[in-house]
Amino acid sequence: MTPVGKNTQDMKEDGRGIRFGEGVGYDDGYGDNDDEFVSELPTAEEENADEDEEIDEGNARSHPSSIIGRSSAEEGGENTDPFKGRSSGSGLVNTRIADRESDYQRRRHDRVLREEGVSFKDAMKQANMEKEEDELHRDLAKLQKEAAEAADMADDGGDNGSRRRKRRWDATGADPTPDNKEDSALISDNESIVSSQNKWDVDPSAERSSNRRKKRWDETPVIGASGVAATPVVTSGASKWDQTPLVASGAQVGATPVVGASAGRNRWDATPLTTTTTTSGVPQTPSGGLVSKAAALQQEMESRNRPWTDTALDAILPSEGYTILRPPANYIPLRTPGRKLLATPTPLSMTPAGFQMEIPIEQRADASIQEIRAAYGVPIGPENDQSGLPSSLPNIKPEDMQYFGRLLEDADEDKLSKDELKERQIMALLLKIKSGTPPQRKTAMRQITDRARFFGAGPLFNQILPLLMSPSLEDQERHLLVKVIDRVLYKLDDLVRPFVHRILAVIEPLLIDEDYYARVEGREIISNLAKAAGLPTMIATMRPDIDSPDEYVRNTTSRAFAVVASALGVPALLPFLKAVCQSRKSWQARHTGIKIVQQIALLMGIAVLPYLRELVEIVSHGLEDDMLKVRIITALTCAALAEASHPFGAESFDVAIRPLWKGAMEQNGKSLAAFLKAIGFIIPLMEENYASHYTRLVMPILLREFHSPDEEMKRIVLKVIQQCVATAGVEPDYIRQEILPEFFKNFWIRRMALDRRNYKQVVETTEELANKVGCSDIVVRIVDDLKDDSEPYRRMVMETVKKVIENLGASDIDERLEERLIDGILYAFQEQAVDASNTGANSFGRESQTMLEGFGTVVNALGERCKPYLKQIAATIKWRLNNKAATVRMQAADLIGRIAVVMKACGEDQLMGHLGVVLYEYLGEEYPEVLGSILGALRSIVSSIGMTKMQPPIRDLLPRLTPILRNRHEKVQENVIDLVGRIADRGAEFVSAKEWMRICFELLEMLKAQKKAIRRAAVSTFGFIAKAIGPQDVLHTLLNNLKVQDRQMRVCTTVAIAIVAETCGPFTVLPALMNEYRVPELNIQNGVLKAMSFMFEYIGDMGKDYIYAVCPLLEDALMERDPVHRQTACATVKHLALGVAGCGCEDALIHLLNFVWPNIFEESPHVIQAVMDAIQGLMVALGPNIILQYTIQGLYHPARKVREVYWRIYNSLYIYHSDALVPAYPLIEDEGENTYSRTALELFI
Repeated sequence: MTPVGKNTQDMKEDGRGIRFGEGVGYDDGYGDNDDEFVSELPTAEEENADEDEEIDEGNARSHPSSIIGRSSAEEGGENTDPFKGRSSGSGLVNTRIADRESDYQRRRHDRVLREEGVSFKDAMKQANMEKEEDELHRDLAKLQKEAAEAADMADDGGDNGSRRRKRRWDATGADPTPDNKEDSALISDNESIVSSQNKWDVDPSAERSSNRRKKRWDETPVIGASGVAATPVVTSGASKWDQTPLVASGAQVGATPVVGASAGRNRWDATPLTTTTTTSGVPQTPSGGLVSKAAALQQEMESRNRPWTDTALDAILPSEGYTILRPPANYIPLRTPGRKLLATPTPLSMTPAGFQMEIPIEQRADASIQEIRAAYGVPIGPENDQSGLPSSLPNIKPEDMQYFGRLLEDADEDKLSKDELKERQIMALLLKIKSGTPPQRKTAMRQITDRARFFGAGPLFNQILPLLMSPSLEDQERHLLVKVIDRVLYKLDDLVRPFVHRILAVIEPLLIDEDYYARVEGREIISNLAKAAGLPTMIATMRPDIDSPDEYVRNTTSRAFAVVASALGVPALLPFLKAVCQSRKSWQARHTGIKIVQQIALLMGIAVLPYLRELVEIVSHGLEDDMLKVRIITALTCAALAEASHPFGAESFDVAIRPLWKGAMEQNGKSLAAFLKAIGFIIPLMEENYASHYTRLVMPILLREFHSPDEEMKRIVLKVIQQCVATAGVEPDYIRQEILPEFFKNFWIRRMALDRRNYKQVVETTEELANKVGCSDIVVRIVDDLKDDSEPYRRMVMETVKKVIENLGASDIDERLEERLIDGILYAFQEQAVDASNTGANSFGRESQTMLEGFGTVVNALGERCKPYLKQIAATIKWRLNNKAATVRMQAADLIGRIAVVMKACGEDQLMGHLGVVLYEYLGEEYPEVLGSILGALRSIVSSIGMTKMQPPIRDLLPRLTPILRNRHEKVQENVIDLVGRIADRGAEFVSAKEWMRICFELLEMLKAQKKAIRRAAVSTFGFIAKAIGPQDVLHTLLNNLKVQDRQMRVCTTVAIAIVAETCGPFTVLPALMNEYRVPELNIQNGVLKAMSFMFEYIGDMGKDYIYAVCPLLEDALMERDPVHRQTACATVKHLALGVAGCGCEDALIHLLNFVWPNIFEESPHVIQAVMDAIQGLMVALGPNIILQYTIQGLYHPARKVREVYWRIYNSLYIYHSDALVPAYPLIEDEGENTYSRTALELFI
C-alpha cells in the first residue's frame, strides 16, 4: 500500500511539490490533478481487504526491531556519524565560512576569473559573449517548458476517457490499464505493478520490486548474489549487533552468500573473517577452543611487543635529543618451554595458511616517515624550511596540503630557480600567518610586508587568492589573509593593476557577508586597492561586470563601485555613472548604475549632500523606465538618497517628485511599495505646508494599501505613515478622523504581533501617532487588548503603552481609563506563559523584560494615583515570589525595585516593611539570578524607606548579607556590595565594628572581580566602612593585602587606601604608608607608591601640607634601580605637582624635578611616558620657563638620541605654552641688519 505522505526529495523529483509562485496541485495520495482526485468510495470488500493488509502492516511496524530498523534507515543507516558536523573547523561556533554560507553566497565559486593582461576590448567581448550565451540558454529553457506544457495538455486531453480514476486506498499510483505502453513508460519501476493484483498472486521475487513495505515473515529472503547454490542469509535491519558482520565475498561457487558491506562502513564494525578453502582429500579435525584462543592471544602479544624499527621511532619521536641504545653483547632473550610450545606455528582452525594479520605500517620496509606519522595521527609538518631550521614551520592541516604540500618535498635550494625559490618563501610565510603561533605570525607578517616588492605582485597573489577561496577557510584565517592583502597593497602600489579583477573577485563577496566586521574589512581592501590602482583601472576592470547576466556579479560590483566612489570621491565617478545609468543597450547596466548610486547613499550617509542634485538627476529617468526592475531600484535609490540627506536637500528632488507621484498612481505590487517608500522619505524633507499637502495626497493610497496581504507592503505603509505624521504640517484632528480608525482596524490584530519586524514597525508607528494626537487617544483604543488571549499581542500592547506613557506621561488619562489600564496590566503580568524548566542565565528574555518595564513605567507615571491599587499589586508580587519557576520569582523581585519609590510617595511604609520581611526570608534563594534580583529589591526598599524604619532591622539584615559576599555570580556581587555600601554610608551605627571588619575581609575578594563596576563599588564601600569604624583597622587589613601576588588585587587595594585617605583625612593614612615603605619588598613598596599616587590625585590641593614629608621617600624611589619604582614615583610626582600648583611649594617641586630629569633617557615605553607626564605636571606647577632652561642645554647636543629627547620635551612646551615662552628665550645682541631686541609693548601685543 502506498504511503499517503511524501518526503521532500520525492516531491522534487516528481516536480509536483508546492513552489512559490506556481499553481498548487494535490499530492499523489489523493491524485495530483483533477482527474485523479478521489470521487468515489471503495466497496465493502475492497475496504475489508485493505484493512486486513493494514493490520498485517501495523504488526510488522510496531515490533521493536522494525522500529529500530526504520529509525536506522531514516538516520542514514548504522554508519551515521553523530559528530560529522563537528569534524572540521577549529571547534568554535560557525568558524568555517562555507558551513554557514547561503546558496546565494556560494555563487562566488562559480565566477569566472579573467586572465592577466586581458585588454578592455577583449574583456568586453568576453562579457558580451557570456551575455548572449545566457540569453540563448534562457530562450531554450523557455521553449522546452512551453513544449512540455503543450505535451502535458495533449496527454491529459487524450487520456480523460480511458483512464480509471484513482481510488483513495489504491496500492500504487500506477495506471490500472497496462495496455497503454506510453503511459506505463512514464511510471517508475517501483510503481509498475497493476493495482488490481492480490498480494498473494505474485511471487516473492516480483514482490521485491513493489513499493509495499517488506514484512518480516513474507518469504525466505533471497539475496541476489552470484552464488549458484547459495543458502540465503537473513538480513536483519534491526541492529548491527544481531549477527556477526561477515564481510566477505560470496562470489565463489560453493560459498555461502553474505551481505555486502555498505560503502560507508567502518573497518572496525566487522569481525575480520577470511574465507576458508576446503581441500577435499584432507580430513578436517576441529581444534579445541582453548588452544585456538591461547594461540590468538599469543600472536597478539607478539605483534604488540614486536621490536620497533628505527624508521618508526624517528617518525614518532623527535629526531634530535634521543639516542638509540644497543643491547649488551651478552644479552640472551628468555625462552621458556611454554613459550616455545605456544610459538609453534600450528595452523589456526586447521587451515592451510593460518590467520594473517595486517603488517603494521611502522614495520613495512617501504613505508615513509610521512605515512607513519599520518597513520599514528601525528600532525604532518615539514622538517625544515628555506632557513634550514628544523620544525620552524607550523603543522599543515590535511585540507591545506593542496596549497602547502610542496613545502614537504625535500628540495635543494641551490638547484631551484629564482621564481621557485620565491614561491617557496611566500608559501612558508603564508603558512606561518595562517596556521602559526602569534610570534610566528607577527614575524611572517612583517617579512611579507617588507619584501612585497621583492616578491612581486604575481607570485604573491597567485598564492594568497586561492587560499581565500578555499572551502575549508575559517573566519580567523580569512581575517589574517585579508590583512596580508591590505598590507601588501600599500607596498605594491601601482604594481597591483594587472590583478585588480582577481582581487575584486575574491574580496567582493565580503561586502555581502553577514558579519559586520567582514564587510568593513572588504571595504577597506577595495578602498586601498582603488587608491593604489587608480580610477581608470578600476573602471576598466569593473565595467564588463556591470551588465553581467549573473545578478550576483552585478550586486557585488555595485557595492564595490560605491566603495571606490567613497575612496576616490564621488565627483570623479559622476560622468561614468551618468553614462551607465543612461545606457540604451542593456537594462542590466542601467539597473546596476542606479544601484551604485543607492549603495553610495547607504555607505556615505549625509556626505552625499554636496552631490545630491547631480545624483538625483542621474537616476530620475529610471522612474519611467520600461523595465519593472529598473523602476523599482530607482525608487529605492531615491528613498536611500532622501534618508541619507535628512533633513536637508528637498529642492534636489524636484525632478523626481512628479514621476514618483505619477508612478504611485499607476503602479501596484512591489513597484508601488518602492514608490511609496521614496515618497515617505522625501516628505519629511519638505516645508510644513508642502509636507501637509503631499501627506493628504498620498493618504488615500496608503489607506487603500492597509488591506494589502503583502507583508512587505504593510511594513512600508507603516513606515510612510510614521514619517508623514511626524511632519509639522499634519493636524491632529485630521489624524484622528482619517487615519486612526482604519489604522487600528487593519494593523492592531493578532497576526501582526507574530512577526518581529511587523511588531516593531506597528509599535513605532503607533508611538509617532500618539506624539501627535496625545496619550489617551491611543491608550483608550488598545487598553482592553491587554486582556487578549494571545500573549504576543498582549506584549505588543504593553510595549506600546510603555513607550507612549514614557514620552507623554499619564496626565491626560482619566480615572476610568486609569482603572482599565491597571486592571489590564495586572492581568497581562499574571498571565505570562513561563517555562518552569527554563532557569538559565538567559532565561529572563526580552518578553519578560517588556512586561516588567511596562508595569514599572505605568506605575511610576501614575505616581500617587496608584495608591488604591498598591495592595493588589503587592499581593500579586508575593504570590509570584512563591512560584516554582525561577524566572517568575526574579521578575517579581525586579518589580519591587521599580515601584519602591512610588510606594514611598504613597506613604505605604508599612507595606514596604512587610515586603522587606518577605524578601529577607527569600535570601536563601538557590538561583543566583533570582538572588541578585532579591538583593536589588532590598536595596531599593532600604534607599526609599530609610534605615530607621527598615524591616527587618539593619542589625539583623547585615549579618545575613555577609555570607552572600562570597557568591561569585556577577549580578549577586554587584547588588550585595551596593546594598552593603548604602548601609555603611547611612546606617553604619546600627552594626557592630566586629561585623564591619568581617565584611572588610570578605570585600577583599571582591577586588578580584572581572567586572569593573563591582571593583569600583567594593573600593567605595571600604571608604564608607573606614568612615564608620575608623581607618586604623581597615588600613591594617588593606596594607596586609599589598603582599599578595595578584597584581589586580594590589591595584584595587591601593585605590581603596586612597579612598580611605580621602574619606578620613591623609594624616590618618600617610604615616602608616611611609612606615610600610621601609619593608624591603618590591610589591609592597610599589603598592605604597601607587597608593600615594592615587591619594594625591584624590586630595588635590590638600597635598601642600604633606609634600615636604614625602619628599625623602620620593627621592629614594626616583633613584631606585627598579624601573617600576621610578615609573610609579613619576606618576606620584605628576599628581602631587598638579594638586599643589599655585600653593607656593615651588622649592620642593624643583627639588623633585632634579630627580625626575635624569630619567628622560629611559627606553622602556611605560617609564618614559610616566617621566614625560611628570615633567608636564611640573610644567603646570613651576611654569614653562623653568622647564625651558632645563631643555635648552640639550637641543643642539651632538648625539642624535639626546637631541630627540630634548626636542620632544621642547615640542610639548611649545604646544602648551608657546606664548609664555617668549620672555624666557635668551637675549641675542643686535647685528647690524638684524635686530633681536624685544620691548614690553611687543610682549604685551
